Amino acid sequence: MIVRFTPRAAAFAALTSAFLVTAFAGFASAQAPAKPAATAAVTPAAALPPASDSLPVPPPPQIQGTAWVLIDAASGNILASFNPDLRVEPASITKVMTSYVIAAELKGGKVKDTDQVMMTENAWRKGGAATDGSYSGFAVNQTAPLTEMEKGMVVQSGNDAAIALAEHVAGSEDAFAALMNQYAARIGLKNSHFMNPHGLSQENHYSTAHDLALLGRALIHDFPVAYSYNKIKELKVGPITQPNRNLLLWRDNTVDGIKTGHHSKAGYCLMASALRGDQRLISVVMGSTSEAQRATDSQALLNWGFRFFETHKLYDAGKAVAKQKVWKGQSPEVQLGVAEPMLVTVPRGKYAQLKPSIDVPKSLVAPIKKGQAIGTVKVMLDGKVIAQRPLVAIAAVEEGGFFKRLWDEFWMWWESE
Repeated sequence: MIVRFTPRAAAFAALTSAFLVTAFAGFASAQAPAKPAATAAVTPAAALPPASDSLPVPPPPQIQGTAWVLIDAASGNILASFNPDLRVEPASITKVMTSYVIAAELKGGKVKDTDQVMMTENAWRKGGAATDGSYSGFAVNQTAPLTEMEKGMVVQSGNDAAIALAEHVAGSEDAFAALMNQYAARIGLKNSHFMNPHGLSQENHYSTAHDLALLGRALIHDFPVAYSYNKIKELKVGPITQPNRNLLLWRDNTVDGIKTGHHSKAGYCLMASALRGDQRLISVVMGSTSEAQRATDSQALLNWGFRFFETHKLYDAGKAVAKQKVWKGQSPEVQLGVAEPMLVTVPRGKYAQLKPSIDVPKSLVAPIKKGQAIGTVKVMLDGKVIAQRPLVAIAAVEEGGFFKRLWDEFWMWWESE
């Protein structure tokens, strides 16, 4: 009887003979690995709580203004809006961008928080007490620590402090404005352009309610220390004590920022943020009719958002969300998770309807580094993706030995046929 081998069977026989000749200890007991799946099973999020509210979300409150928006800080998603992408003059909300640039330059070691910042004559003349705008009260031709000068810009909305800081960080207002636009692009502001650090009206100086909300979100997330200056209710500089113009700091103890703005072309503007439990919302109201109205409308937006939406933590940082087969590794699989806690905000009563899924490569080959990005986890609601994050390796998977790599190489070829 003549036994004929197919090419695949012949290859398998040859490979097996080669391994037997090497007398590799324990190799005879090796098992063929299961074919890797295109996607791995997703570990469920925390046990679903009972629906807190089954009522549909009513319309948002009526807001007086040319443009406004309410976003969820966890995802950046818009919960409600009116003209969110309309170009408007940002007035002193511009100073949030100035704060972001200063914080980024501090982190990069370009400046230090102990630097002595000079209140130059230029800064004093263009933004000091003799002008129609808000000022910090620092004396001309004298210095103050960078952090104190920044508080003068943030709390008192000092135009003079903004100019002095811009000159210190970049040498001039124009150079600082170039930095502002570079960082704005990095943050993802798609419809903004800055010409100065203070927000006084100037041609080609504009933003949108949506962009400004994303800017506030970026400052809160990236530089919480710089953001914390925004909740200071009053600041004394020399003999002068000035209050923060954000009236919500006195009305709602969950509000911890962020910035007011006003001039004749921009109207009254307010970017506000509040944290209640794990849920943070950010509102932006542009072109309102008065200081009181911008505060009232911002409070109404925040209350509406907290009442009809809820935030849940789906996954903790560093905890396994899924696991996936690894070829040629010392370990047969890798655990995948998220680098930062994954939170999602949904209408109340919708949490149980969330559908998580992941997208990972069909074939993973060692070595894999800890923290290496491998795929994406997505969360869908009503057929739409409402949140997504990169999946990363929770632990490294080192490359396996020679025979493990050879054996897996054969099975990878086998499965590909």
